[in-house]
Amino acid sequence: MTSWKLSLPCTRAEAEAIDASDDVAEGMVLMTTELEEDDREHWRLDAYLEAEPTPETIAALLALVPSAGAAAPVIERLDDADWVTMSQQGLEPIAEGRFVVHTSAHPVTPPPGGRAFLIEAGQAFGTGHHATTSGCLAMLDALSGERFDSIIDVGTGTGLLAFAARHLWPDAAVIATDIDPRAIVVTAENAALNAIEGVDLIVADGALDDGITARAPYDLLIANILAGPLVSMAPEIAAIAAPGATIVLAGLLETQRADVVAAFEACGCAMNEVDRRGDWSILRLTAGTERYVPTKPIDPKGRDGWALDL
Repeated sequence: MTSWKLSLPCTRAEAEAIDASDDVAEGMVLMTTELEEDDREHWRLDAYLEAEPTPETIAALLALVPSAGAAAPVIERLDDADWVTMSQQGLEPIAEGRFVVHTSAHPVTPPPGGRAFLIEAGQAFGTGHHATTSGCLAMLDALSGERFDSIIDVGTGTGLLAFAARHLWPDAAVIATDIDPRAIVVTAENAALNAIEGVDLIVADGALDDGITARAPYDLLIANILAGPLVSMAPEIAAIAAPGATIVLAGLLETQRADVVAAFEACGCAMNEVDRRGDWSILRLTAGTERYVPTKPIDPKGRDGWALDL
């Protein structure tokens, strides 16, 4: 099958802001690559397409990486190639604790006692290859000796973290939510692909949905989104947490950690652990000893772009 690849330079910030599920064009997979380790400015966006890119498609891709400016895109024709597999060639399996995450281009056998998850690229955030997602996997694995009965993954993306929670705590009630209906469709597909059962899926704006609050409180809450939404959502996340619940937060840069921690401390939560991964931080907090009750109405505004999903 003839396919096409279009490449543009970009910055690390642009790469990390791109949502792989963006509808730039039908039949497209977006990939970002770090060209030099820990270099913020030299990254590359590759778009794999089933048809030759049109001027409209090029313009849409340039809008994702404004730093490219007037750079001429590099366009390649890929003859007789499986373009989806090619787009995944750089996504080697990643391992965190007992978990291995891979694409179909790189099948794996999990280690004894481990669990492999097949998560394809180009679906939604949460392939495990971003530091925030892999860090959450590591933190969940480290909590495996704890008992949790009611778990929620807010902003689930591909469903990976909810699947990991289901594996670690098979008797718990697990809910995965996302503001984007497409992410919930992807999560359902991935659950079937990985033979995951018992994860309830809800399309919801934050934690305000009746289907979420009706099942509260939760004793393990996971939110791998972005710093701004984490700050604005702190009261509603704290409000559905059981007293003493464990809260795992990610999607924030280290420079944003103080603001996120302050927002949750204002809701009675206490900071316990930070896992630094490059510029990113994964946080573990504990909810207060009494159920948090918001002191004023919660405003759900300001959550545009809260799903990180790379």
